[in-house]
Order: sequence, then structure tokens, then C-alpha cells
Amino acid sequence: MPAQESTPLAATILGLAGTICWCIQLVPQIWRNHRTKNTAGLPASMLMLWALSAIPFGVYAILQNLNLPLQIQPQVFGVLSLLTWAQCQHYHTHWRAIPALLTAIGIGALFGGIEAALVLTLRPLYNRPNSSELPVTIIGIAAAILLAAGLLPPYVEIWGNRGEVRGFSFKFLATDWMGAFLSLMSLVAQERFDYLGGVMYIVCLLLETGIFMCQGVWVVRTRGWRGLWPGWMRRGKKVEAEGAEGTDEVTEEGSEGGRKDAAAEKTRGDSEMV
Repeated sequence: MPAQESTPLAATILGLAGTICWCIQLVPQIWRNHRTKNTAGLPASMLMLWALSAIPFGVYAILQNLNLPLQIQPQVFGVLSLLTWAQCQHYHTHWRAIPALLTAIGIGALFGGIEAALVLTLRPLYNRPNSSELPVTIIGIAAAILLAAGLLPPYVEIWGNRGEVRGFSFKFLATDWMGAFLSLMSLVAQERFDYLGGVMYIVCLLLETGIFMCQGVWVVRTRGWRGLWPGWMRRGKKVEAEGAEGTDEVTEEGSEGGRKDAAAEKTRGDSEMV
């Protein structure tokens, strides 16, 4: 489809909000990996596919002249994906930290060079009158396929764990979901809805919703419906239950004491009558 000629303010604001979410989305996951020194259950292949998808994603956003935040978004997304990939190599594959980081930087430089070359090559061709939209369409489709493919390895891990989601920070998933949703709304607010861009975000939303649902089903199956309650609610219910048990014990002790007092009083009365 033709490139956007102008960007409404609402689209820019929504795109900026979505980009902020996608700029910080992997930070909770990176912090979790660093704190636990463990990335078991977090597929390195997912992160590499995401980093790879940033190339066509960024090229497509720039050539289609999407609002500026959505053009910046793939670059930040790719950098954070490679940084998290380096953590997987360090903690799971036991690479040393410096080689893992340098490898990620090298791959990032290579990916950035490929993206820049594609933009510089295709932009003059795409801006010509009556130019073919096929190359840009192919790039958009490639971005959607790679983004979706990156979310398939977690389902393999979930299947192997009998439905349990391991290794993921749900704060990361929630932030990523919200970023995709706000970015999709940004496309809706533009003068023309970009269908391929929308497909990328919709695919992300659906597959991440599936991960949440898998964890929810696993929790209900193993812990019951109360397992879905927030931690503070579960603690509150536990305290209430313990308080009720204590009250029952006191009541039973009081009842037994009352029966003993009544028996003693009856015995004294019988003695006085004799």
C-alpha cells in the first residue's frame, strides 16, 4: 500500500506509548535473568528470531513512513532481544559474559548494516511514480512471519513442561502485550490503516495471549481457581482461615469449660442435699 503522507497527533501519541512499552518490555526479563542467573525455559531461538525480525520490521516501517515512534520501535526491540539472547548464552550455554556480549554486539552491527542497506536501496525505487509495491509487501510479510516464528519456541517449551510456563517474566509479557496493542491502535489512528503492520501486531497479541492462557489453565489444573488470585489475596484468605480455626478452637474450649463448670455445680448441689 502507498506510504503515509502525514501522521495525525493521536497516532503519534499512541505510537509513542507503544514504543515506550517495547523499549522497556524486556527489562523485567533481563533483570530476572540477572537475579536468578538462570534462563531455563526462555528459548534463545525466540530472541534471535525477534532480533532478526527487526530488520524487515524496521525497513517496512521506514519505507511506509509510519509515525516516527513506530520507526524507532524495531531498532530498540532488536537491541533488547540480542542483549537477552546474550544472557541465554551466558547463563544456559555457559559462554563467558564478555564473548557473549561481544557476539551480540557484532550480530547487532551486522543486522543494522543490512537494514540500512535495504532502506537506502529500496527507498529511491519505492518513491518513484508508479513503482511496484511488491518488494515492500514481501518485506512486511517476512517481518510478520519472523515475529510469529519467534513466539512458537515458547509453545514447544510449554508442551514439554505439561502446560507450565517457565523462565518467563510475566511483567515482560504484559508490557510486550500492551506495547503491541497500543501500536496497533496507533495504526488505526493513522489516515490509512496499514494492514501488514497491523498483522504483525495482531499476531504478537494472539500468541502472547495464548501463553497467558496456558499458564492460567496450568494453575487452575494444579492449584485450583484460588491459584489465579493475586498473592496478597491468597495470604489474606490464609490468615482468615487460620483466624477462623483459632476461633473454633477457643469456642470448643469454652464449651468444654462450661460443661465442666455445670457438672461441678451439680455435684456440689447434690452434696448439700445429702
